[in-house]
Amino acid sequence: MRIVQLIDSLDIGGAEKMAVSYANSLAKCIEFSGLVSTRKEGELKNSIQEGVSYLFLNKKKSFDFKAILKLRNYCKNNKVQIIQAHSSSFFLACMVKLLLPSVAVIWHDHYGNFVTPKRKNSFFIRIFSVLFQGVIAVNLDLEAWSKKNLFCKNVIYLQNYISENKNYTSETTLHGIEGKRVLYLANLRPQKNHLMLVEVVNSIRKNFPDWTFHLVGSDLKDTYSETIKSKIKEYQLEEVIFLYGAKKDIESIINQSDVGVFTSNSEGLPVALLEFGMFKKPVVTTNVGQIPFVVKDNFSGFISEPKEVVAFSTNLATILKDEKLRVKFGDELHKSIVENYTEQVVISNYISWVSKIKL
Repeated sequence: MRIVQLIDSLDIGGAEKMAVSYANSLAKCIEFSGLVSTRKEGELKNSIQEGVSYLFLNKKKSFDFKAILKLRNYCKNNKVQIIQAHSSSFFLACMVKLLLPSVAVIWHDHYGNFVTPKRKNSFFIRIFSVLFQGVIAVNLDLEAWSKKNLFCKNVIYLQNYISENKNYTSETTLHGIEGKRVLYLANLRPQKNHLMLVEVVNSIRKNFPDWTFHLVGSDLKDTYSETIKSKIKEYQLEEVIFLYGAKKDIESIINQSDVGVFTSNSEGLPVALLEFGMFKKPVVTTNVGQIPFVVKDNFSGFISEPKEVVAFSTNLATILKDEKLRVKFGDELHKSIVENYTEQVVISNYISWVSKIKL
């Protein structure tokens, strides 16, 4: 098989990480594995392994005919059979298919909030799904939505996965006291609801004065970002909550932390959750997306409903004051990740499914 992963950028993010992971994993087991970034390169470019063919399109606008032709020629010259388009890159993949009908398009749906009533781009995805030969959903809600709403009915749920990396670099040093750090690993976007975490920290800080909270993820310097910073200043939490922006040494940052949190309003299956589990870090999270299928409440972590500040605060306080509980939760989450969310498990299922697609 000859398969190319298509992604809008190589900035650090969940969908971006999975595009790179698929390209790297498939390079070990198929004839040709490629990775194409459409609009922007980024830190994840350094994660592309030997054996992966890489192309940057430098796409400048929504309909960039030059970029379409460049991708079409790349696919033709490399005899590409399948374009696996992650998230919004489905449009470009479909344009190429119209020019090169022999190429099959698989849409990899990472949109955690895609099943909400006002889902973005739903009309266009439905229309272009006529050109899909398959759909991969990262959680069961997305799988159900695709089967119900898309013209393509060849839909499969494949969980995100992680490969253990013991040779990671270390560039970032987290503030605070070792052994008392809480990490939220998510780009600063409204659906991640960092503002809820600020409220939670403000409500429990008097009982946990030595603990610090660390927000790592891309900062767009937009209204949402400024609101977070203003709220931190309003509550005088500048020495409690620290923002770092996007970082590439994620493994080192997780290793320096002691508890992982997710206050999201919506998710697919956050790769950061799998990374926390690989490092045996306990998590406190909201009940969104595929998270409750990974984390068992009160067994490998704590789960509360989205936007429930009081419940989340209670769960976080419980885990911060109980080191033995943190160790237990971390060990149990690690077992779940190793058994269900590794490269070997997911890629085996992927190859079995994709090999049945008519090319």
